[in-house]
Amino acid sequence: MVQSENPSLGAETQDLEHGRRDSRDDSDVESRLLNNGKIYDKEKEAGINLDGEEAAPKTGKSKKKKQKSEQDRLMTAEINKLLAESPLEKNVTCGFWIFKGTFYQRFANQTAYVLLYGIVGCIFSMTYAYFNGTITTIEKRFKIPSKNTGIISVGNDISQTLVSAVLAYYAGKGHRPRWIGFGLLTIVFFCILTTAPHFLYGPGEDALALTSEFGGMPDENATMEAIEEQRSKTLCRLNGGGAECEVGEGNFAPQLLLFVAQFISGIGGSLYYTLGVSYMDDNTKKSKTPALLSLSYFLRMLGPAIGYALASFCLRLYIAPQMHPVINNKDPRWLGAWWLGWLVMGGLLSFSGVFLSMFPKELPRAVARRKVEENRRREKERLSVKSTEKERLTAELDQKTTAEAKASFQDMLKTFRRLITNKTYMCNTLSSIFYLVGYTPYWIFTPKYIEVQYRQSAATSSMVTGTVALAFSAVGVLLSGFIISRYKPRARYMAAWNVIVGFLTVAGILAYAFIGCPGNESSVIVNIHDSSLAGNTTTCNSACSCDYVRYSPVCGENNMTYISACHAGCKKLLVNSEGKKIFYDCSCIPSDETGNSTTQFKRLTSFDLSNDELSQNTSVHSQLEALANGQAMPGACPVNCWTQFVAFLAVMCGLKFVGASGRASNFLVSVRCVPEKDKTAAMGFGMTLCSMLAFIPSPIFFGWVFDRVCLVWGKTCTNKGNCWLYDPLSMRYTLNFTAAVFIAIGAIFDLGVWYYAKDLKIFDEDVKEVEMKIAQHEEEANNEKNTEI
Repeated sequence: MVQSENPSLGAETQDLEHGRRDSRDDSDVESRLLNNGKIYDKEKEAGINLDGEEAAPKTGKSKKKKQKSEQDRLMTAEINKLLAESPLEKNVTCGFWIFKGTFYQRFANQTAYVLLYGIVGCIFSMTYAYFNGTITTIEKRFKIPSKNTGIISVGNDISQTLVSAVLAYYAGKGHRPRWIGFGLLTIVFFCILTTAPHFLYGPGEDALALTSEFGGMPDENATMEAIEEQRSKTLCRLNGGGAECEVGEGNFAPQLLLFVAQFISGIGGSLYYTLGVSYMDDNTKKSKTPALLSLSYFLRMLGPAIGYALASFCLRLYIAPQMHPVINNKDPRWLGAWWLGWLVMGGLLSFSGVFLSMFPKELPRAVARRKVEENRRREKERLSVKSTEKERLTAELDQKTTAEAKASFQDMLKTFRRLITNKTYMCNTLSSIFYLVGYTPYWIFTPKYIEVQYRQSAATSSMVTGTVALAFSAVGVLLSGFIISRYKPRARYMAAWNVIVGFLTVAGILAYAFIGCPGNESSVIVNIHDSSLAGNTTTCNSACSCDYVRYSPVCGENNMTYISACHAGCKKLLVNSEGKKIFYDCSCIPSDETGNSTTQFKRLTSFDLSNDELSQNTSVHSQLEALANGQAMPGACPVNCWTQFVAFLAVMCGLKFVGASGRASNFLVSVRCVPEKDKTAAMGFGMTLCSMLAFIPSPIFFGWVFDRVCLVWGKTCTNKGNCWLYDPLSMRYTLNFTAAVFIAIGAIFDLGVWYYAKDLKIFDEDVKEVEMKIAQHEEEANNEKNTEI
């Protein structure tokens, strides 16, 4: 026997006992229900009650609510009776091969599916966060340039552009859980391919040389020496020996493997997202879809936080865990076990993917509900349509349905043509594309934006984006889903809310543009000497060979930040009596020999130098002269941007909440504005358009925008490297105004959705109400005819 759904997800199972108590007189109840509904509608139209007085709105509302409750009880009783009496058909059988039976069949319900689908989505989203968290280690291990990393990361978007629409069309007409299982299998293969370079090429000779098994000698000072050697390269070297240019790329094969892995993951992702949500919508009551969809969104939101935590844990382990490194994880030569997490996530996905593919083609309760609704619809038609005419119409409908169920290339083209000419669908899709383009810089660059604009640490930036913002997004998604399920607003109301969300987002992003930190924007000195240009005059750091020195800011005693100690002209480094590192003999920093030039800076004096340092390779007089020059300490000069940062955080949390509250309503409009048979194809077609017009070009476009506001570029041996320092003011205006324009265009398309969605039906109740009114009017017309006769 097929088990019923979990009672925690709705009132159907709770009302079962009421239905059983009234089962002895169901026909009488149904008759009274129809008559009451007819009388109620007639009197409501007339504006009076049964006594001839004006109808009280409160009483009419309570009657309608009671009538609906009675209908739900009758529907639940019929569904449970049908489930108990009907044999178990193939399309509702849970499991495959030897994994079948009563034990597995009890999980063939919407509760189990939504939870498992959300858990799988959580693991899947972990993979993206884990990749971002370990990419720097992968770059260091295989010497992959950052520009190649960007190409690798869009591999999944390329595959989604190529196959999403076609796969969604054909797979949507088949066994969707099995197709989802196949998609998850490709994601498991993506995890295996991503970790393959480690097993093919090993940890690398440099990493092995730092283990005791390969002759590395434990040395407590080795890490400090490596750090000091790296830092010494940031000093001004008048006689050479400074930072060298970065060598070219490493082996191309690992990069190719990583790109192919990302390409394959796009195939699995498109199957998971398009088929999974449409299966959920088709096998649940339409009124429950928003709440269940929000729950699955919430579970998927947990994935990035867990993925970054897993990356942090794995990178604390050495790249060869079975060996004993002679350095610790603070050493710049440390390579973490970046490959380990892929095995964990691949195992979890393969395990959960098997269970997800065991769900039946259709959930038993959904099939029973559709049969009961169809029987009721035909019973109503019987009152107004002759038997022979009814049979003919039914035969034509069945024949049409059978023809539409067959997948073919010609039918696929017709389906896509229907979608392109659907004004509501295209407006909604174009709106999503412009929203995605506008949101791209905030998804990718928010931590960097916070660091640049408000001088917050990388840890603080990551915590804000990964926990605080996530919490507000989760609350917005869950709250909106349950509100929609509870109050069942009309399509136009939901479309209107999307318009409001769009313009609120524009207002918030424009607010970003005016939340700046003035002290941060005027505290950096960019003094780059380009020796390649003819006619350059001599500057304070022209002889320092700073071309290949990485961005490592220092704070001068004049309370100004310099790109590096080399760019500040600092030639020496010393640790003072308090254990703080001080750069001195800085030719670009004006000195203040009167004492402390800032409250946080304490100058070095001759008392801080040991006798050995005073006599080492130079005279005492020259050392004292070096101390008389400007001094600096590591790190950017402190700037108090806390007030502006809190204001930015408040606006960001508000935008996260508001934006998340529109996800469920946007999805409902997008799937209800197309015919039921085109739902899955519409989602795949939309994903193709979003990948082609948003996910692929928008990072390239905003990368170009960011390049336009770069102040300091790194250099490699052959080309220009990554940007090290941005102009905060230009970045703030350019980024936010550009994003606001795209999102405003998306909001305008949402206005088009609002205009065309006036007759759109979202919930079962909307359709049932229309059908009931039609049936009642037909019955009234028949009664009038009978009276006249």
